[in-house]
Amino acid sequence: MTFTLSGGVEGSRPDFQVHLGFVIAIGIIVLVVWLVVHPNKVKVYVTDATLSEFNLTSTNTLNYNLTMDVMVRNPNKKISIYYDWIEARAFYDGERFAYAGLPTFHQGHKNTTMLYPFFDGQNLVVGSGTQGRFNTEKNDGFYNIDVNIYAKVRFKVWWFKSNKYSPKAKCHLRLPLGVASSGFTTTRCDVDF
Repeated sequence: MTFTLSGGVEGSRPDFQVHLGFVIAIGIIVLVVWLVVHPNKVKVYVTDATLSEFNLTSTNTLNYNLTMDVMVRNPNKKISIYYDWIEARAFYDGERFAYAGLPTFHQGHKNTTMLYPFFDGQNLVVGSGTQGRFNTEKNDGFYNIDVNIYAKVRFKVWWFKSNKYSPKAKCHLRLPLGVASSGFTTTRCDVDF
C-alpha cells in the first residue's frame, strides 16, 4: 500500500521561505539600527542628601524632613528622552512614607539634568518590626532609607519617537540625622527599564 501527499506540503514551502526571509530582513534592520544608535542606560545618582528630621513616635507616626539632589545623565549620542511624568517616593522599612512630584522635562543627547526631591511631613508607618529597626538605627546614628524614582518616558531617535516606557531608579541611602551635606557620599541608583 502506497500513500502520496499532494499539494499541501510543497505549496506551503515557498510561503514559509518568504516569511523566514522577511523575519531575517527585519532582524538585520533592527541589528543595524541598534549598532548605529548603540543605546546606553540612563545613569541616576544622588549627589547630596540631608535628613534634618527623622523621628518615629510611640504611635508609629514618622516625622521626616529629607532633601536630595539627584543627577540624571543621558549618556547617549543619538537618543534624547522625554520625561512625561516623574515622581520620587521615599520608603522606610519597606513602607512608603512620602512622595514628591517632579517637573517634566526633555533631556537632549549626552545631557545631565538635576532634580531636587523634597520630603517633609509626617505619616503613619505600620510595619511589625519598624520600631525595633528604628531604635537600632538611631543607636547606630544612620538610617537606611530607599528613594525610588518612577517615570513615564519616550525616546527620540532622529525624527522617530517611541511609545512610553516606565523605568524605575532605586536609590539606597544610608543617612545620618542632621549632618551637613559635606558628610554625604554620592550614591549611584539602580535603573531598571
